Amino acid sequence: MNTAFNKISCVFLLLMLQIGTQAQVQKVEAIGITVSDMNRSIAFYSSVLGFKKISDQEFFGDAYEKLEGLFGLRMRVVRMQLGDEYIDLTDYLTSGGRSIPENAMSNDLIFQHIAIVVSDMDKAYAVLRKKMIMQVSTGPQTIPASNTAAAGVKAFYFHDPDMHNLELIYFPKGKGQPKWQTIKGKLFMGIDHTAIAVTKTDSSLHLYQDLLGIARKGESWNMGMEQAHLNFVEGASLHITGLRAVAGPGIEFLEYLHPGPGKPYPADSRSDDIWHWQTMLRVDDAAALYQQLASKGYRFLSKGLVDLPVKNGKTNKAFIVRDTDGHALLLVENRQ
Repeated sequence: MNTAFNKISCVFLLLMLQIGTQAQVQKVEAIGITVSDMNRSIAFYSSVLGFKKISDQEFFGDAYEKLEGLFGLRMRVVRMQLGDEYIDLTDYLTSGGRSIPENAMSNDLIFQHIAIVVSDMDKAYAVLRKKMIMQVSTGPQTIPASNTAAAGVKAFYFHDPDMHNLELIYFPKGKGQPKWQTIKGKLFMGIDHTAIAVTKTDSSLHLYQDLLGIARKGESWNMGMEQAHLNFVEGASLHITGLRAVAGPGIEFLEYLHPGPGKPYPADSRSDDIWHWQTMLRVDDAAALYQQLASKGYRFLSKGLVDLPVKNGKTNKAFIVRDTDGHALLLVENRQ
């Protein structure tokens, strides 16, 4: 009897593992950023940081209203590329939400950025100074040798025209992905990761690692004057965890051990608020993930599982879910 039960249990476990594998994230496709003036944002990302515009489309109608949770929307979405990575800039033409608060801090839970890899930090910083960008960091910071995991990495925070946080990052030999050591002739090379402020690393790992299948690749504990001046948070001490899917940029958790998490993600946030980012994930089975996340009580921005129109009358299933801290994830089925 026990043997039969064990066999049934093993079969059931294998089936569950197969279902989980089908539903896991295969690629971080793009990082979505809500903007207030599309033409201004295109000019900034292209002329200052070297991004190239590759598509410019408008979307409207019932499916997109349900996806973004906004009645009557019409949005202009511009995809821009740097290296192998993409950002999706979205301008909500028929609504337009709230701006990022002037007193927003890097440990507030609305914080998200993209880390743009540079081949020479001094030259990249000089470009930004010449363009008169608004700094967050006091200047480029070098992680000290005492932090073995990140020693020698250089980083710098700054703002785009909508006050979104962006980061320049330089990897010395032996740090970061190998590809950042092989790209030649470019100052701004690509996007290494997007980073989000989190309340508790373990809670975030339950969604991103356990349910979505994005692998944890490393972690570090960053503190000291360099980190405080980088984040512009006095006395900052962080637990940083890096995750990466099969393809695309990584996702990084920033848990502030001191002074702790800042202001919570506003409960009434909408997708047209300028602080809204949505990280686009390609998955094999959106319906299975939707049901799994719904059963575990995660909050959805979308009004149900949506069939998005694509070419030749076909559709892709998609939805937007919020993680435990409010950050939005756009999950799209891995069919084109």
